[in-house]
Amino acid sequence: MIVDERIVTFINSLDTRNSDLLEAVEAEARAADVPIIRREMQSFLKVLLLMHKPGSILEVGTAVGFSALLMSEAVPGECHITTIENYGKRIPVARENFRRAEKEEQITLIEGDALEVMRKLDGPYDFIFMDAAKGQYIHYLPDAMRLLGEGGVLVSDNVMQDGDVIQSRFAVERRNRTIHARMREYLYELKHNEELTTSIIPLGDGVAVSVKKGKKV
Repeated sequence: MIVDERIVTFINSLDTRNSDLLEAVEAEARAADVPIIRREMQSFLKVLLLMHKPGSILEVGTAVGFSALLMSEAVPGECHITTIENYGKRIPVARENFRRAEKEEQITLIEGDALEVMRKLDGPYDFIFMDAAKGQYIHYLPDAMRLLGEGGVLVSDNVMQDGDVIQSRFAVERRNRTIHARMREYLYELKHNEELTTSIIPLGDGVAVSVKKGKKV
């Protein structure tokens, strides 16, 4: 955890419940050891969406569909969500959760490797939520930039890797060094890309919020 646990506990103690279905989906996911976005990140994501009011969303990493359903409750009804998942065991669970929520028309789940799928998509998307394999973020970025419309928002979750990203590569376990290097490269690119304005926030396991600048007149 990168934020004082007492602070997080206090913040979450003030939080209100999600819808009954979301609470059920979250409980089922946790029981099956499926990662779910943290409570404080859930609130932050909903606030961003209510502020931005996107007409189209791309999510990279569906898991069991929890975050897609969460987003669907915070956006206008005409907003369409496209979400990508490659892990075969989670895809039918996600589809069933979308059916339970009666969101099958609003949410489109595409099966396959995110990098291959993104290359075939046409934008623009108003909002992109990146929550997949952390070592692949840097590889997803070129297509994310292509697909994100001017003024669009890119949200990248879990960018601090439980604090490992700030460590020297020699302080990180050897098996994690590739992911460590790629995430540092990704964060550098977000902050130095001339098309983006990015804030990296110590929330949850770290979140980067980037806005794609419009063309100068």
